[in-house]
Amino acid sequence: MTKQHDIVPVHLVVQAMRDNGYKNAAYALAELIDNSIQAKATEVEVLCAEKEIQLQRRSSRIHQIAVLDNGSGMDSTVLRMALQFGNGTYLEEEKHTGMGRFGMGLPCSSISQCKRVDVWTWESGVENAIYTYLDLNEIKNKQLTEVPEPQKHPIPEIWEKVTTGFGETGTLVVWSDIDRCMWKTGKTIIENSEFVIGRMYRKFLDTQEVVIRMATFDINEPTKIMVEKFAQPNDPGYLMAKTSCPHPFDKTPMFHPWPEENSYETTFIIEFRSNNHEVKIRYSYAKEEARPGKNPGNLPHGKHAGRNMGVSVVRAGRELELDESWAQKRATERWWGVEIEFPPTLDDLFGVTNNKQSARNFSELANLDIESMLRDGKTIIELKEELIQEEDPRGPLIDIAYKLHKNIATMRNQINAQTPASRSGQKRHQGSSAEKVATDVTEERKKEGHQGQSDKDESLPLEARKEIIETTLIKTGVLESKAEELAAKTVSDGLKYTFTKADMETAAFFSVKTGGGAIMITLNANHPAYKNLVEVLEEEVEGVDTETLRSRLTNSLEGLKLLLAAWARYEDEQPDGPRRQRAQDARVDWGRVARQFLEGDE
Repeated sequence: MTKQHDIVPVHLVVQAMRDNGYKNAAYALAELIDNSIQAKATEVEVLCAEKEIQLQRRSSRIHQIAVLDNGSGMDSTVLRMALQFGNGTYLEEEKHTGMGRFGMGLPCSSISQCKRVDVWTWESGVENAIYTYLDLNEIKNKQLTEVPEPQKHPIPEIWEKVTTGFGETGTLVVWSDIDRCMWKTGKTIIENSEFVIGRMYRKFLDTQEVVIRMATFDINEPTKIMVEKFAQPNDPGYLMAKTSCPHPFDKTPMFHPWPEENSYETTFIIEFRSNNHEVKIRYSYAKEEARPGKNPGNLPHGKHAGRNMGVSVVRAGRELELDESWAQKRATERWWGVEIEFPPTLDDLFGVTNNKQSARNFSELANLDIESMLRDGKTIIELKEELIQEEDPRGPLIDIAYKLHKNIATMRNQINAQTPASRSGQKRHQGSSAEKVATDVTEERKKEGHQGQSDKDESLPLEARKEIIETTLIKTGVLESKAEELAAKTVSDGLKYTFTKADMETAAFFSVKTGGGAIMITLNANHPAYKNLVEVLEEEVEGVDTETLRSRLTNSLEGLKLLLAAWARYEDEQPDGPRRQRAQDARVDWGRVARQFLEGDE
């Protein structure tokens, strides 16, 4: 009996634990699937029973949800323990090797969606199943103060009619009196859950270690299956061949490994609690053929990728969450993928929550300004050692976060380098591209007697010119594949200018290099001017509303004004005399050339 001053009034605490933060039914169901896989199940079924009810009109609503597996089953002691809050068989540190750990999954996930959970389990034939339950109404009324002693009890016939079969061993969990599921029909539960469950268990589904069947039926006609699906792998890195991604990438990877097939995985060794642990990070980015036309995000596979933006945090082979805090609020973020995988022994370091939905400590690193912490020439290794000595919890993971920030930024630039024109496979109208206009104007200026340093290389053989341009671009920081493409296009199209972008460790907005008869202009993707001008205008529109487009143009205009204001201040800060006069002359001379180039565009 509960005493008046019990530290933990069970009937009140259990009610409060219903609000334990499960995002939706899919994440709650995942806790049960975790238990199934931990019990070495090869087949898991999510079964949704609907029942017709009278609202304003007769409608079918979810009545019960069951999860059935062919795992190892439980004996009476383990079954009773499994329904206790905070108890379980994987609590000791030496057992932190699989999905289970916290002892909260079955009861917490269940009461987050329903008021009653019934469990049958068997180790030697379903006819020998034992059974127990939890009922929130009985707990609230103090009728139930402990998990009832499991008893041998037959499974209701309805579940036998809708399953593909009971294994020699297994477990059946049934939710009833469902009052907190945001999805009201079996169809919507399956449609919304399959995407998330396919992503969470993609590694198990891809290797066929487990098959997950999802089915909806009418409780009065159980043999009539209304919806049936088998969960497909949903890989946010899009490197798996057979997934739920729509055609044409349902049977072939949509992304490339980054940067190369044999080195896309980076391994970090983390020392934690006197032991070394491996953390692996894998990178990928979209193939150019995945981004045809101006709005590839509107295509079915583009919309699929739009639901998979962020860093996939994987623990024990199962995804905890897709952490969106690492992604910018831009449509192009869908075209890169990152997966970080760590063992359960690092749960405390990463800040894994007991509902296994996030890694809080890791997520906080997404918005950390590491560059500002690397002051006075400090290296990332020195910063890591300093934070560890100060017992800063960010310390052991700071080098991982730094590498992630750098590589994600590089992938963004590579994706942005796939311009709409190159993605569409169509050249811009001749005479309208900036490169072509600038080339034509330069030819006119040469006839007027204006000679440039780059002009002397125009007489070199085409292959020699191409090699020089490619080498120069690579030295500037352009990726080899992009440098080769740009060099070939510049020479074959007879262009004088080529534009690209790269991460540059300089305060300049852009660099100008000459060679091979060409002038190479590389925009500094790390410069704020790039983010405030170029990136804003390059952003895919994807059917966005007029107000958003107007906002982008306004932001771009403000960026241009600030760029001009910066030049004005630069002139203003020059001392009176030759230096100030040179700055003013440079502005006038550049303006004169710019007028000729822009008039050529008209």
